[in-house]
Amino acid sequence: MDFFDFHHHHLGQFGIYNLDLFSDDNPEFFSIGLHPKDITKDFENALDWVKSRAHEPNCLAIGECGLDALVEVDSVLQEEVFKQQILLANTLQKPVIIHCVRRHSDLLKFQKIAKVPMIIHGFNKKENIATSLLNAGFYLSFGKSLLENLSLQSVFKECPDNRFFLETDAAKINISDIYEKASNIKAMSTSEMQHLIKQNLNLILKNE
Repeated sequence: MDFFDFHHHHLGQFGIYNLDLFSDDNPEFFSIGLHPKDITKDFENALDWVKSRAHEPNCLAIGECGLDALVEVDSVLQEEVFKQQILLANTLQKPVIIHCVRRHSDLLKFQKIAKVPMIIHGFNKKENIATSLLNAGFYLSFGKSLLENLSLQSVFKECPDNRFFLETDAAKINISDIYEKASNIKAMSTSEMQHLIKQNLNLILKNE
């Protein structure tokens, strides 16, 4: 069984490829969304493109999209664009892959809008933030930070088995290394971890 990479930027890798804005690439599986850093005042054109490709059957999710306190884009505009993409996901019944930097508390109100699973990619925050997000219904996706961040490893250990995914994002690392570390933390074999991720993937794609 291959190692499924929930969110990555490596064309040709098994998993959900994050499609670049206005790209013509057609990977096996992809997600599509308007990243906070790419939002401009005439964002409608970009959103129209997102909508045009989001209907494709190999588009598994909307995103990455979300909120970022470190980019020079108005926070209110970020929220409006994020909301529109959640509504698109609701219509298409596809999960949302979320990019969030220093605005995790602001995500909670958007969970109330969503009628589909919401997954925060690249999660590397403290236990209290993880608990708040998990209690609100979010899923967490863990990446490179899981390899060395002891605090994050403790967070991952306590994360419910049906509420997480594993990813490489843009890091030049093997997804199998993350699976191995995750398996060690959870005291299971890598094959068991692969099966678990497959179950979780089926869960969010069927929106059960």
